[in-house]
Amino acid sequence: MFDRQSITRRSFIGATSAAAVAPYFIASKALGDAETPPASDRIVMGGIGIGNMGRGDQNAFLSRKDVQYVAVSDVRKSVREQAKGKVDGHYKNRDCQAYNDFRELIGRSDIDAVHIATPDHWHAIMVIEACRNGKDVYCQKPESRTLREGPLMIETARRYARVVSGGSQRVLQDYRKLVDKCWSGELGPIQSINVNVGPLSKLCNLPAEGAPDDIDWDLWLGPAPWAPYNPNRCSGSYSTKGNSWRSYLDYSGGGMTDWGAHHFGGATFAIDVRDLQPEEVVFHNDNGKTHLTFKYPGGKTLTHNCPGKENLEVEGTPGETREAKPVPEYKGTGGIYGDFIHCVKTREKPFRDIDYAINTVTVAHLGIVAYAVERSLKWDAKAQRFVGDEEANRYLDRARREPWQL
Repeated sequence: MFDRQSITRRSFIGATSAAAVAPYFIASKALGDAETPPASDRIVMGGIGIGNMGRGDQNAFLSRKDVQYVAVSDVRKSVREQAKGKVDGHYKNRDCQAYNDFRELIGRSDIDAVHIATPDHWHAIMVIEACRNGKDVYCQKPESRTLREGPLMIETARRYARVVSGGSQRVLQDYRKLVDKCWSGELGPIQSINVNVGPLSKLCNLPAEGAPDDIDWDLWLGPAPWAPYNPNRCSGSYSTKGNSWRSYLDYSGGGMTDWGAHHFGGATFAIDVRDLQPEEVVFHNDNGKTHLTFKYPGGKTLTHNCPGKENLEVEGTPGETREAKPVPEYKGTGGIYGDFIHCVKTREKPFRDIDYAINTVTVAHLGIVAYAVERSLKWDAKAQRFVGDEEANRYLDRARREPWQL
């Protein structure tokens, strides 16, 4: 297995051996000073997928003094060169390496951790390969594209003893007041919560256009079915209503998984079921208006698009008491990014540990299947299969193009 401490020690020894030649350089860069921690205390990082959200993630990690940012990867030349330029400008050198193929980045033995913000259909493959290569991982939500991917990601993280954090900052930061109400006992025992989010993703029939030289189109598609280039097919727009990869079935679960990762994450955290998965999804069709009820072990429920209910509307039990519980917090300093870096150093579980993140997106995936087959489903969380419904089980995963298999 990759040993981060041995790498930093070797780097440190190699650097200090050059002190006779450049003592001031070594003192400021390797040994640290008032502004910069020594090399042994810095996490060496690279970024994969640096457009839109990836750019924000890069800024957050690059600004940390306990991170040494050394590499970027993106299938768009202009994006990766811009990202490299930002790193080089920050450190006032030209040391950052830019890669078209993410495998070159995660194959580097000097890199401790990576952040990933590619389209969703790439997440599982990249997280699993990064873990196998000894990297800790911060992966943007939604962490998985299919139900089958989630358990494989968790298993790989545990097998290789990797720290893997999901990337939804809104779960704690945006929904904290709601979480405090629920966990303080103010609302009594919690019965249910509602989430309004959508739409589902759809097929993409955009016309073919000539791919610009700036993009490696085949690598952008990766495990997704081959399709002709169209700029709106691969647009990183945050819209889930069309003309962005977030809208299309081959790359995303649409708003159900995209914004759903935030909303379902906040909802399951608030009602304290984030370490569980639903055991049943009840499909409702009221005069053509469909909605869902997710039933959890222990009796709590989560509804999706329930008529007459607001987003994150909670039903408690007035007049009854519930013992207060302390709300889990980020570790370290600097929000969800600092939480991840702290855990890379200490080997603790981050706030959005991969199992919590997968439990969240599993709710969205289960809902997508229920809407697809238009009936209620029972879910065996241990077996990771629908009970007695082989049609539904065909939705557990999607075919992948060679050589991108799990």
